[in-house]
Amino acid sequence: MTDLEVAQAVAAASGAVLLEGAFRGHPSDEKATNIDLVTEFDRRAEKAAIDVLGATRPKDAVLAEESGSHQGAGGRRWIIDPLDGTTNFSHGLPFFCVSVGLEVDGQIEAGVVHAPALGWTFYAARGQGAFRKVGDVTTRLEVSRTDDLRRCLLATGFPYDRAQSPDNNFQRFMKLELIAQGVRRAGAAALDLSLVAAGWFDGYWEKKVKPWDVAAGSLLVTEAGGRMSSLDGGPFSVDAFEVVATNGHIHKALVDALA
Repeated sequence: MTDLEVAQAVAAASGAVLLEGAFRGHPSDEKATNIDLVTEFDRRAEKAAIDVLGATRPKDAVLAEESGSHQGAGGRRWIIDPLDGTTNFSHGLPFFCVSVGLEVDGQIEAGVVHAPALGWTFYAARGQGAFRKVGDVTTRLEVSRTDDLRRCLLATGFPYDRAQSPDNNFQRFMKLELIAQGVRRAGAAALDLSLVAAGWFDGYWEKKVKPWDVAAGSLLVTEAGGRMSSLDGGPFSVDAFEVVATNGHIHKALVDALA
């Protein structure tokens, strides 16, 4: 199996677990606050993912949201969010996904974002383009061509500590809501990045994101012709805890507005 095929198998295994619980509410535990949740499906989906990797790539390192780091060798690290959008999932809202990214020597080489309840699978391998599969239909992804921030539909998110921290993104959100045609807050960072890659969002930004939120989606954006950076326009890193993703045409305008 190629690395992309492994990533797809991991996402499918986790997605099958999540689909069992889709469209209905679930009890959840609080990690740190009453809005940072984890369900039994997070844990089961993550175990399914790690089981597939154990069978196919046993020597590789793994970074997973719920169980943390699993050591490996050779500069290869699988970065997995078994359930991005847990709050949505726990309320029965189908906007959630599995995110699987492979990092090799610090660079994301393969990524899959699978939204089982929506029937969408986004995937990419470095240098080979980005795609969306819905049923038996596969479409190549291309970012939007909008070049005026005032005509853009943007996306963002808010941190779990937003009630306690002054760095909660509220001011940036209000500013961009007044500039752009609209700003959406859907609650799943990996899907937000996928929708930028698909051309449905023109841009997305967020702070306090984790590597598993952005690893796979960042490759989707760049392979679809978009641009990734930090909030100040500097180089993007999955470990930097912040992200700006755009179609490229509005990147400087969005970064300037966020400043």
